[in-house]
Amino acid sequence: MTPQNSPAIFDGHNDLLLALSSGRTSVAQVRDGGGPTQIDLPRAIKGGFGGGFFALYAPSPDKTRPDTSAMEGESYDLPLPGLLEEGAALRSAMVQVSMFRDLAAAGVILPCTSAAQIEAALDGPAMAAVLHLEGADCIDPDFHALHVLHALGLRSLGPVWSRETRWATGVPFRFPSTGDIGPGLTEDGKRLVRECNRLGIMIDLSHLNEKGVDDVAALTDAPLVATHSNAHAISPHARNLTDRQLDQIAESGGMVGLNFAAAFLRPDGQMQADVPLEVMIRHLDHLIGRLGEGGVGLGSDFDGAVVPQEIGDLAGLPALIAAMRKAGYGEALIARLCHGNWLDVLRRTWGR
Repeated sequence: MTPQNSPAIFDGHNDLLLALSSGRTSVAQVRDGGGPTQIDLPRAIKGGFGGGFFALYAPSPDKTRPDTSAMEGESYDLPLPGLLEEGAALRSAMVQVSMFRDLAAAGVILPCTSAAQIEAALDGPAMAAVLHLEGADCIDPDFHALHVLHALGLRSLGPVWSRETRWATGVPFRFPSTGDIGPGLTEDGKRLVRECNRLGIMIDLSHLNEKGVDDVAALTDAPLVATHSNAHAISPHARNLTDRQLDQIAESGGMVGLNFAAAFLRPDGQMQADVPLEVMIRHLDHLIGRLGEGGVGLGSDFDGAVVPQEIGDLAGLPALIAAMRKAGYGEALIARLCHGNWLDVLRRTWGR
């Protein structure tokens, strides 16, 4: 499903499963196209989207998420939902895992648990799909749910989605701000990192606060990875990574996936889609400068964010590749950014 003369794209993050579980779209619409989401199979074929991490995310009981319309002032600090009850989060996760399996049965995705499987699927008729947990709200202290989800294909986990969990503290939707907010991993959170290491589940640093990142760095035996985060030096948002954090990731041989969310790209922090692609290139340049050519990929946040209007959805991804070429990126580097670096870090994290 790759356009001529362009490498297939493997992506660090999307929220399609949330759109399915909330009834905003259906498996048939994702298969056939014409639905309201940024991701579907026809758009994937048109845009050269070979696959990515598909997130399980549990909404709060009142369905509240930060109101992105409030992210348009010179500064903002959006209130976050409170701690989510474990049982409600687990029910949500099970619904979304079921949706994931329905997508596979419909031929939309090919579930993958190894880098070799991803590589084999990138140019195939279905999207390579890795199951990711964004916020470990549904995981119990004895890790029963973690082990079941692992058996169902879970291979990536973020301890938090911004709101607090028993495991860690997340960063708010605050601008301008750093992520130096609150305490790091709890003792349970440290146990969670060790258990994920044992199981071969990648730990995602996105949404984790600064002290939490430091704690993961001190504990993990795997490369540090932020699946969908940007450079704080360009956009001083709490969700973005400082140069010190980027250097930590580089020292571990890890990587960062460029987040397409407008507010985390724009220097003014506003969630507005009129973001020139040159701003994305500025972030890529900065990330490559700190992490090296082997430490950067893409982490779009499709179906979870307002993205630059020149891209819009999966079908618009060739515009970003064209911007890379215009900026002087060679074809070998473009291939690494599109999928090669993800395959490399996943081989080193998962062992295959």
